[in-house]
Amino acid sequence: MAEEKKNILVIEDETHVRTLVSRLLEKNGYAVRTAEDGLDGLRALETFRPDLIIADVMMPNLDGLTFTKALKNRRETKMIPVIFLTAKTDPLSMIEGINVGAKFYITKPFQIEDVLAKVKKVLTERGHRID
Repeated sequence: MAEEKKNILVIEDETHVRTLVSRLLEKNGYAVRTAEDGLDGLRALETFRPDLIIADVMMPNLDGLTFTKALKNRRETKMIPVIFLTAKTDPLSMIEGINVGAKFYITKPFQIEDVLAKVKKVLTERGHRID
């Protein structure tokens, strides 16, 4: 029995990073939708229900932290796990990211294997939990 593809929303304002991450995920069997910032990400959620969201923290219009707070305040989206992928490496930013609900906080430059391992971990953990 073939397993259905997991949906991932990638929210990243840097085009090359967004393209790299989305291609990497697609190559590994995930269905990917992309957004350029948090506002674009919220709009994408109106028509796309991801199993996971990978978001940058520093973005124009609506940053990743504010986006995640909005996501976690909506009943229909609060269970969607978030992984932050960001250049903000200071401990306070990491703590804030985890406090708003991120499962992982990956700093740039990142290792491809690290991103894939954390995506897989979050998606397999979700499969065992009853919501």
